[in-house]
Amino acid sequence: MGALADRLPAGWVARQPEGRTGIDREGDALLDALLTVTAPDGASVTLVMEVKTLVEGRDIAAIRERLTHFTHEIPGSRGVVVARYLSAPVRKRLSDAGLSYVDATGNMLLNVPRPGLYVADRGADRDPWRGPGRPRGSLKGAPAAKTVRALLDYDRSWTVRGLVDVTGASIGATYRVIEFLESEDLATRDASGMVTVPDWSALLRRWSGDYGFVRSNRVTRWIAPRGLPDLVRRAAGSPVEYAVTGTLAASEWAAYAPARSAMIYTADADQAARLWDLRSADAGANVMLAEPDIDIVFTRTLATDSDLTIAAPAQVAVDLMTGPGRSPSEAEELLKWMTQHESFWRR
Repeated sequence: MGALADRLPAGWVARQPEGRTGIDREGDALLDALLTVTAPDGASVTLVMEVKTLVEGRDIAAIRERLTHFTHEIPGSRGVVVARYLSAPVRKRLSDAGLSYVDATGNMLLNVPRPGLYVADRGADRDPWRGPGRPRGSLKGAPAAKTVRALLDYDRSWTVRGLVDVTGASIGATYRVIEFLESEDLATRDASGMVTVPDWSALLRRWSGDYGFVRSNRVTRWIAPRGLPDLVRRAAGSPVEYAVTGTLAASEWAAYAPARSAMIYTADADQAARLWDLRSADAGANVMLAEPDIDIVFTRTLATDSDLTIAAPAQVAVDLMTGPGRSPSEAEELLKWMTQHESFWRR
């Protein structure tokens, strides 16, 4: 709370009033802390603090409910989550839930419409208290990509063994991915252990934070001297393993604008470049060839009417989310199509 007070604009004052905190005699939970913030004109707001050592995605609904209860008791008050460290995905979900937050590393968002106070600051992007050997909370790597793609591509409930059989990932790695997804409130397990994804689009967006077409693959840049139509004609039916993604693939389902560049996964970029008559380029490239470390990009591909191999819709979507230029806008159009045609692409 001292960090918050230090960042208030000039003339604003913060003080801790006497209030109900801790546990009452009946054992009912009370407020963790209160902070009254007063503007130079005398208008004030009471901040209701929910103090946690650790906050995970699955905790946010309960935290919001608890803070809503207390803010209703104190008219005009605002809820604030205080923690030792808040990860970037958790910070976003708190903000989306209408909650302000502060952590001990300096990550901070305080949004109070009345009396008109907005304070934001950036702290650490990694938990400085995470000890060595503790599992890293992310969806990076092959087991995560394979598991996430299966959860996205199929509309069903899973046993962990069923996921392992489909993905080829180890049981231990699959359990770790599912536990992380549970902690982020992106997957649930019932009493029998069946795994379900309640919101596939939220899972896809979360995956895009750890996976990217450029950052997760070996990408080289090329020029198709006769244009993209000639590239498509040459690629269709060619013997090299490949999968078109990005705008060219998305246009099969949700055309956004004419493609100006191509994003293509291939097992051998040099061979593909020879077969498709591409020229290496440092500038002015209109083709990106990505040699993936994870073969999931070649899984559950589709063939167009012209015999072009394109990546699965979920793969195309995550690649557009993390692609260059207008790709993120194109991703939103594709997501709209995926929402309207879920029965087509989720088996």
